[in-house]
Amino acid sequence: MIRIGVTGHRALTPRLHSTVTEMVSAHLKPYGCEMVGLSCLADGADAVFAEAVVEAGAPLEVIIPATRYREALPEEHRPVYDRLLRRAVLVHELPHTESTSQAHMAAGRLLVRRCDQLVAVWDGLPARGPGGTADVVAYARALHRPVSVLWPQGAHR
Repeated sequence: MIRIGVTGHRALTPRLHSTVTEMVSAHLKPYGCEMVGLSCLADGADAVFAEAVVEAGAPLEVIIPATRYREALPEEHRPVYDRLLRRAVLVHELPHTESTSQAHMAAGRLLVRRCDQLVAVWDGLPARGPGGTADVVAYARALHRPVSVLWPQGAHR
């Protein structure tokens, strides 16, 4: 069974969210339930990926960067986060209290170490802060993990 992790942008526009959902679903479809999906369940790419994993009937593994991670997520995303967290077959809780860039990068590193390949919903631009998508992709590449970059051509965040 292949272990596929996700990293990607948050706060996707409705149109971008819809396109990314289609791209992620199409990318994961060949694996069916023969995969384990790893996600931190943030709004945006993480949740889109986790939804696709659950929809495929595959196991979902979750990495929680910090004790106060849920509280740092947008309020409207918390019900989605809670629902997906309940579907997880394994949850890793990192020892950070606050949901900081450092906690997010630690979660990204753990996710990369636990996966066989990484899906990056990424526009290819540098990270906006430490621990962003570009940093997780760079870490995966440094460990020689295959990275599949999914981003609609011409789309902007």
